[in-house]
Amino acid sequence: NRRKKKGDSILENPSIPNPFPELCCSPFASVLSASLLPKATSRKKQVIKVYSEDDTSRALEVPSDITARDVCQLLILKNHYVDDHSWTLFEQLTHTGLGRAIEDHELVMEVQSNWVMEEETKLYFRKNYAKYEFFKNPLSFFPDHMISFPSETSAALSHSGILQMFLSSSTYPEIHGYLHAKEQGKKSWKKMYFLLRRSGLYFSTKGTSKEPRHLQFFCEFSNSDMYMSLTGKKTSGAPTNYGFCFKPNKSGGTRDLKQLCADDEQSRTCWMTAIRLLKYGMQLYQNYMQPYQGRSGCSPLNITPMRSISENSLVAMDFSGHRSRIIENPTEALSVAVEEGLAWRRRGCLRLNSHGSPIAMSNMGMSIHRSQSWFHHKISREEAQRLILQHGLVDGVFLVRDSQSNPKTFVLSLSHGLKIKHFQIVPLEDDGKLFYTLDDGHTRFTDLIQLVEFYQLNKGVLPCKLKHYCARIAL
Repeated sequence: NRRKKKGDSILENPSIPNPFPELCCSPFASVLSASLLPKATSRKKQVIKVYSEDDTSRALEVPSDITARDVCQLLILKNHYVDDHSWTLFEQLTHTGLGRAIEDHELVMEVQSNWVMEEETKLYFRKNYAKYEFFKNPLSFFPDHMISFPSETSAALSHSGILQMFLSSSTYPEIHGYLHAKEQGKKSWKKMYFLLRRSGLYFSTKGTSKEPRHLQFFCEFSNSDMYMSLTGKKTSGAPTNYGFCFKPNKSGGTRDLKQLCADDEQSRTCWMTAIRLLKYGMQLYQNYMQPYQGRSGCSPLNITPMRSISENSLVAMDFSGHRSRIIENPTEALSVAVEEGLAWRRRGCLRLNSHGSPIAMSNMGMSIHRSQSWFHHKISREEAQRLILQHGLVDGVFLVRDSQSNPKTFVLSLSHGLKIKHFQIVPLEDDGKLFYTLDDGHTRFTDLIQLVEFYQLNKGVLPCKLKHYCARIAL
């Protein structure tokens, strides 16, 4: 028998079945096998490199026809992450400061084939909570003043009615409004009135006129990709930070970019969402529905998460009185669970502090948050905004960071209403004890973990509850 070489996988011998394929590959291996993907053995394989937020990377050996969603599934499985259908593969052009979320159905090798040698381009693996948010709440993505419907269509449309029009092959709503456009080969920007129709993007040469003789063609989308500008003002001198552009496939570089800039985030989101729907149509809806069809075939809006046997056997109990009772109220049960968790953490801190020193306890309370995924040490306001923007401007996306203006305080950065807001967390000393507060001491917390957990359950002084945190994952 041939002696097996070091590094050979059990999967290379088809005569030996492997009941646990996810355990074959060491998590410390630099190159991951694509053996977890079905029928991958008969296809040509290539190696791609994927980065995470902290710039760690992993090399993946994948089939040449792998989709972005399959790459995400492979990384989720290898890193034991929870699949909440928000994991996304991003394409980032480092030098030009452009980036885009690769659609779930796109072939990764085709994306890479459009890269030019002069441009440093990377693939990133991160969450994008806003990827399909417009299917859940389309009215917030398409404001009334930017959208027009065909004359025969009723002005009052339901949520599903708007989406059906976007996905229909016969009708398409018209998106219109002002955008700043960078003239080809020039550094100057010009504000013009644009219209998005099924045939492409146009601008008016005479004010807001929609007459055919005044409309000039600007761009079509079948042979180009749309990117968001991450560093708009710095790299291209844009008048605002809400830039986006179109890059022709296999173009020569930045000279071929068609650059645009909106006046606010709501306008940019509307334009970019409408163009995605125009370019991909029903394929986007299939991508949105796909994670649910394989399980129950139900609409995701009516899905109820499955509970495990162990979860079904657990019941919230109250032992504070003479007789124990089952807590049937879900709100009370959740409140009790949070209180138990906080009490457990305080007991843990006491056990770790062998001397029982109040000073040591205070220091531990001040630093316990550093191990949390939502805490980002010493990042700037601009970096915090960039992280939240990349994770998607959905209500409740947040992170906590050190304050740059005041070293003793912290800042909660939160997305709400397509805007990023910053709230100062102030330390407060009372009777020798240190507390943290967001509302001038009306509500006090012993540490930042307690503060975050409270606002995950209660809106309080914030515009919305904390829902999704931005984390720097490691691959």
